[in-house]
Amino acid sequence: MYAVIETGGKQYRVQEGDVLNVEKVFAEENEMITIDKVLLVSKNGEVNVGTPFVEGAKVEVKVLEQGKAKKIVVFKYKPKKDYRRKQGHRQPFTKIQIEKIAM
Repeated sequence: MYAVIETGGKQYRVQEGDVLNVEKVFAEENEMITIDKVLLVSKNGEVNVGTPFVEGAKVEVKVLEQGKAKKIVVFKYKPKKDYRRKQGHRQPFTKIQIEKIAM
């Protein structure tokens, strides 16, 4: 059984027991949250596709940790003009584990 969920403007294909990093969700560690934006559910070869979401479907997830990704460097310059700007960015994320997919 798997589902396609939407969180943080992105879509993820998930199964029970999966661990993944998603865009930051405002929840405490070890807290259980419910994701209602389920786009598709497949169970025993039977596929239910929502318009846009599947009615009555939800995914229970457990928040494992909050963190920040590795730093990326944003470097802008213009040749021959002595213009240089260096900036770093660390994207916050939430590590979640899929506990249950319910119809």
